[in-house]
Amino acid sequence: MSEPDPFRQGAPNARDAVRALRPSQIREVANAGFGVADVLPFWFGESDRVTPKFIRDAASEALAAGATFYTYNLGIAPLREALAGYVSALHGQTSPDQVAVTSAGVNALMLAAQLVVGAGDRVVAVTPLWPNLVEIPKILGASVQTVSLEYGPLGWTLDLERLLAALTPDTRLLMLNSPNNPTGWVMTRDEQQAVLEHCRRHGIWIVADDVYERLYYGDGGAHADDAGAARSAPSFLDLAARDERVICVNSFSKAWLMTGWRLGWIVAPSALMDDLSKLVEYNTSCAPSFVQQAGVVAVREGERFAQELAASLRESRDHLVSALAQIPGVDVKTPPGAMYLFFALPGAERSLDLCKSLVCEAGLGLAPGSAFGPEGEGFVRWCYACDPARLDLGVERLRRFLARR
Repeated sequence: MSEPDPFRQGAPNARDAVRALRPSQIREVANAGFGVADVLPFWFGESDRVTPKFIRDAASEALAAGATFYTYNLGIAPLREALAGYVSALHGQTSPDQVAVTSAGVNALMLAAQLVVGAGDRVVAVTPLWPNLVEIPKILGASVQTVSLEYGPLGWTLDLERLLAALTPDTRLLMLNSPNNPTGWVMTRDEQQAVLEHCRRHGIWIVADDVYERLYYGDGGAHADDAGAARSAPSFLDLAARDERVICVNSFSKAWLMTGWRLGWIVAPSALMDDLSKLVEYNTSCAPSFVQQAGVVAVREGERFAQELAASLRESRDHLVSALAQIPGVDVKTPPGAMYLFFALPGAERSLDLCKSLVCEAGLGLAPGSAFGPEGEGFVRWCYACDPARLDLGVERLRRFLARR
């Protein structure tokens, strides 16, 4: 009798690194809301408004013209050129050969990690954080150490010395998201300069998730528009040469309300582009042609829209902060960026259970703080990218829920 084949024994499972990945607790809360009538869904990171008509029309026209074929791995030339001009206007001279188009911002994050991270590498991430940034290096076999922001009277702040101490010479990569999801924290120019100089000394790569850079409500400075409002949050692109170990990831999802289009980009040293092209080929081959053509129009014609959106979100943020601050037991601070409030309230020490109760008992959909790592426990996230009347309705539901408890 032949010996049993050990590869056929037991249940068929994915490899251990994949099985150990965190499932989305936001999805878990959303699933708990299925069948609950009239839920107010503030759990996902997107506006309740559709993509602007001029962008949708551009996609329709591209489809009608037959833009349904494969493109160059790194994106069509008009979009790379448009993005290079856009980035140059915000952050200094950038050429098309330093820009790659991707199938969404999250795809850009995966590609960036694949470029520089391998099994056994050490990665540092600043948390609380959208879980994708923490889990992507783990898929590749890397280990991730987290450095948590601190919450206090000024809201969420960074202990810079603690971060620099964690960036030891054996660190391969630092992953940062600023403006930050979920906290709205924004890294200052001085903090970026200190981190960049430290990483230069030790040869550490930086992958910066800049997806929320246009949703910034701080001082205008060098990036102010004609009215003095900030056009962009501070970025490593303002400080680093384009041939350094800095990769910046961005997306069309937030500034132009294109979450469902799955279109993003990477700014990276031109020396990486040949290898990045290979990775794109083996991941997605290319972003859809008609979506890329709509992206060209978004970049070239959408500046006014992006500025008006940021102004609208600032008003929604201030409106929601003021309303929540009136509820007993709620501790909320005004964040300088992104589209979320990450605040404390009674019961949030078990935030997943609290959010499930909120959706089932109050029809209020918030994201649990624990979805963004253990550092987020004790808080919940509320996306305020919606009509103020819906925010008011949600606040009233929260008020009644807490009063009953």
